[in-house]
Amino acid sequence: MNVVIMGGNDCMVCRYKNLCKKYNCQAKVFTQMEASMKNRIGSPDLLVLFTGALSHKMLRCVLDEVDENETEIVRNRSGSMSALKNILETHVKAS
Repeated sequence: MNVVIMGGNDCMVCRYKNLCKKYNCQAKVFTQMEASMKNRIGSPDLLVLFTGALSHKMLRCVLDEVDENETEIVRNRSGSMSALKNILETHVKAS
């Protein structure tokens, strides 16, 4: 399963990816706006939006690029590891 995480903390990127690996997910994490982000998002199975650390511009950019019929979108205010773990437990089977 492909997961894209938008927002969150810069220092947590590696921890987000490691947690996703435990659930057999490939993760892309974007904590800040990048020029090439539109080309790198792709069509994930699950899009996690940590809205507490996400600019409105970045949110609009990603929602314009993702097909909402094919991608499950989950919004969460917190960018914590426990929030991500709860999201993955709800939407992905653990290995």
